[in-house]
Amino acid sequence: MSRIGFKPVDIPANVQVQLDGDVLKVKGPLGELEQVIKDVELDIQENVIHVKRLSESKHHRAMHGLYRSLIFNMVKGVSEGWEISLELVGVGYRASNQGQILDLALGFSHNILFALPPEVKVETFSEKGKNPIIKLKSHDKQLVGQVAAKIRSLRKPEPYKGKGVRYVGEEIRRKAGKTA
Repeated sequence: MSRIGFKPVDIPANVQVQLDGDVLKVKGPLGELEQVIKDVELDIQENVIHVKRLSESKHHRAMHGLYRSLIFNMVKGVSEGWEISLELVGVGYRASNQGQILDLALGFSHNILFALPPEVKVETFSEKGKNPIIKLKSHDKQLVGQVAAKIRSLRKPEPYKGKGVRYVGEEIRRKAGKTA
């Protein structure tokens, strides 16, 4: 049995939380997020949010942990932000950005121009002798994860040489090649 839903969510001093009907609004220095809250009850104190179940049914138990995690991700996102780093492994693989346009050279006959949403900030790093790194930052965890997954899907890491776009620190399961 998971106990995530019972953990209280601490609200930092620079974050405002407001409940309008069934819409929770969280505002902080990095941005503002909204979430529709159903099937649970919120108890907002001065600097703590408690998520409470409406009943002990299986559906309400599932929603209890889900909404607690979503609220925690919103509060952490608007106060600290979320960051995902991607690594380009392969000869000639390069990345650069001009504002919100990410220019990727991933071994195709043409470069891929990837337009990023305005909420996601991007930085690219290229050092000689090291793989290029793409850093994505945002206050919305779901959005930055979706953008990172879309960039990774442009050239997934292959299992023989490990070439492709991968998350920094991701382990790729390698296969042995043909033997004579």
